[in-house]
Amino acid sequence: MLEVSGLRAGYGAVEVLRGIDLSIAAGQIVALLGSNGVGKTTFSSVVTGLMRPWGGTIRFRGEAIGGLPARATVARGLIHVPEGRHIFPNLTVRENLELGAYRRGKPNREANIERVAAVFPRLKERFAQKAGTLSGGEQQMLAIGRGMMAEPELLILDEPSIGLSPLLVEEMFALIRRLADDGLTILLVEQNVLQSMEIASHAFVMENGEIRLSGRPAELMEDPELQRSYLGLA
Repeated sequence: MLEVSGLRAGYGAVEVLRGIDLSIAAGQIVALLGSNGVGKTTFSSVVTGLMRPWGGTIRFRGEAIGGLPARATVARGLIHVPEGRHIFPNLTVRENLELGAYRRGKPNREANIERVAAVFPRLKERFAQKAGTLSGGEQQMLAIGRGMMAEPELLILDEPSIGLSPLLVEEMFALIRRLADDGLTILLVEQNVLQSMEIASHAFVMENGEIRLSGRPAELMEDPELQRSYLGLA
């Protein structure tokens, strides 16, 4: 579904992505892991058209999309739920969801709102409430629900567990697994290695703008480099 080869990008004269190779097959949860500042969010931004690549190729469903603007990638079903949620705090929960269908999914907007309500019953109870008054976990649910409104072919979730309590983190990862079980393809961009590995079918570990490790989670968890660098094990 997504194939990235030799991707390079950065800010000003600073190169952040240094030749990233990554692929995602339909129906997978693929985890892109790494500590803060290694280039994960830059990768998401380049793939979804928020930043222009310096080099390399990005293909989505076989079509070259590198350098296309974000509105064009959204129209193709490549949907990005950004780090930090970025909801509209002065709009209601329902209005935030409706905006998710602005570029894609508008004909099925009401049906998709019902689908989001079924996945997130807590949001349904708060449709008329201003989004800025929601808890952090509810705001993250709203951000994901807004992404679902665009009928994604591939959903990129950028740090969905950040800032959540341990209990809500468990709930968030269970939800992501449920979305995948329903057939949604997901790129999970996360610092939380252990819980990401539990639900992913494949994982890539990024360090200093490069993919350092990749493979099946069970195999990677046995890798001494991953244990030393990311799990704090000797």
